[in-house]
Amino acid sequence: MNKEEPIQPFDWQRMFLHDFPVGYLGEVALRTVVMFLILLLALKVSGKREVKQLSVFELVLVIGLGSAAGDPMFYDDVPLLTAVVVFVVMMTCYKIFTRLSDKNKTVREALEGQPVYVIQNGCILVQNFNDEDLGLDELFAELRLAGIKQLGQVETAILERNGEVSVFQFEPDQVRIGLPIFPHKLKNPIENLSEAGHYACCKCGQVVEYGQQPVETCQRCDHHEWVRAEK
Repeated sequence: MNKEEPIQPFDWQRMFLHDFPVGYLGEVALRTVVMFLILLLALKVSGKREVKQLSVFELVLVIGLGSAAGDPMFYDDVPLLTAVVVFVVMMTCYKIFTRLSDKNKTVREALEGQPVYVIQNGCILVQNFNDEDLGLDELFAELRLAGIKQLGQVETAILERNGEVSVFQFEPDQVRIGLPIFPHKLKNPIENLSEAGHYACCKCGQVVEYGQQPVETCQRCDHHEWVRAEK
């Protein structure tokens, strides 16, 4: 079609295929499969926080279909049939991968990961935590939303596949002294302990009682900043 010619409304050839041959729809299908896999890989690499509240498959579907639906709406040189092929192939890929994920544990864990323990008995499991794309500030924010004031209240916290943090608390009579997680209480950590009392490591939450014996670094994580522990 000559670009200088005026657009004719309801030109069915232009709307559905433009200047492309029918065989081009097969190429569109192949391109869609490739992009589906690339999106899946990109979201897998980006970590759980980016797919929070949606499964990785649902997010791939939303991104793919949103892009496919938008262009044909206002670009006259994007034929409708190519968008239809994209929709069909995306939905087919989505069904295939979700079916595989539901039936095969290995595939499910490879694509969606698995739940990860991040807190146990009031202390952060530093190695597990470091392996995830979750910042300490984000974790503390999740805990505050769950009504937690200090880590000694937390028996277990698990980072779920969808990026949510599940929090299980100790019974009231079992709550321990722990690291306070309010922002203003973490602003001025102490490096050299001088006053007797209970102190919590700012990195892992390990609580020590400082008295006559010197305390320099945390035995659990080798960190050297502390704040007063609270109950």
